[in-house]
Amino acid sequence: MVTSALGSAALVLTSMGAVTTTATPAAADPCGFYETGSDAFYNHCTSDGSQVVIKVEVALAPDYERCVGPGKSWLGSASKITGAHYVGRTC
Repeated sequence: MVTSALGSAALVLTSMGAVTTTATPAAADPCGFYETGSDAFYNHCTSDGSQVVIKVEVALAPDYERCVGPGKSWLGSASKITGAHYVGRTC
């Protein structure tokens, strides 16, 4: 009942021009390993231009190490890549 009253009030305010909305930019890619619906990525967040070694964890296959530079690196299909992390050294 409270929800419908709030929705009605918002509708009235919007129709009267009292409420304005602005588009907000999409959130930046997170640092480190992350997945989208179908892909796996590693985002190396740095301002010094360094390249680092990450360990990529693969489902039903051997894990491997990879050198990545600043920014977003595509690792593969999210159904195959289960994780990735910085191993503590540069490349």
